Amino acid sequence: MRVLFVGLGSIGQRHLRNLKKILGDSVEILAYRVRRSVPMLNDQLQVVEGGSIKDQYDILEFDDLDKALAEKPEIVFVTNPCSLHIEVARKAVEAGCHLFIEKPLAAGEEGVEELIELVEQKRLVAFVAYQLRFHPGLQQVSAWLEEGRIGQPIFANLILGEYLPGFHPYEDYRLGCSAAKDLGGGVILSQIHELDYALWFFGKPSRIFAMGGKLSDLEIETEDTALMLMECRCNGKTLPVSLTLDFLRSPPHRTCTIVGDQGKIFWDYHGKSTALHNRITGKTETMDFSDLERNQLFLDEMEHFLSAVKGEVPPVVNLRHGYESLQMALAARTSIETGEVQTLK
Repeated sequence: MRVLFVGLGSIGQRHLRNLKKILGDSVEILAYRVRRSVPMLNDQLQVVEGGSIKDQYDILEFDDLDKALAEKPEIVFVTNPCSLHIEVARKAVEAGCHLFIEKPLAAGEEGVEELIELVEQKRLVAFVAYQLRFHPGLQQVSAWLEEGRIGQPIFANLILGEYLPGFHPYEDYRLGCSAAKDLGGGVILSQIHELDYALWFFGKPSRIFAMGGKLSDLEIETEDTALMLMECRCNGKTLPVSLTLDFLRSPPHRTCTIVGDQGKIFWDYHGKSTALHNRITGKTETMDFSDLERNQLFLDEMEHFLSAVKGEVPPVVNLRHGYESLQMALAARTSIETGEVQTLK
């Protein structure tokens, strides 16, 4: 198999390591690289002193995308800044390549519908990388909701906060994608995972209201705080879903609380546990994920994508799903800017 990576920053390198771990020498790696500013990293985002990404993975590098695509890769990994995703993805699809696109799908809506139509027309596989879809704790939450274990959901509260300068210790946070407006940065797009799993659990909201913006002393061009209230529907009834995102919290915090008329579900990412309390019986079920390594989510994600390319399974997050979470994110941004509730179609 021949694959092309467009972007080998921290996430591109993670996907490259995992692809090689799964496929070994049976995969040939091409790379289109422009900035080449990120050093070689390991799984813990530590710099490998003296390491060469090109030499380590025997990569054939290109500084022209068209020349790279002329080598006829079967798959293109779009792992550059999200503001550049659509342009690269369209060229890849026109060349007949399957797509693995790092989240978010894009930084705006321009060109997204056309890309989706082209992928469907050519019957290619396109997957948007949301590794939390493969977290066993969230998969358990989804199963409990499907089984109606807490009765009618009444409201949900999702929280994700993490200090931006700690994301990538090897680089100046002010120069990273999350800090730059023209690269699609900001807490809403950078931390869009929560919007994706809200979409997974509760469906696309009909309305979103958000407050926030650049509120801290972080030296960035984009919003560092966002508080959202989304109006979803569950079993024909209104389901309020609140979401808090920030670039400030230390230590990091990531939880999901869902309250129903018969109980409560609580997922704690850093606590590595998921619990269900049934109000009727008074019993609590707890699942422990203390042995779960973070990279396992990315490995499972990669295995799933490769199975989708083989035609064995449909991609769990296709372009249409990725577009819906992007629309939610963009609506939240617009709401912050205008102070008005945004209606989603």
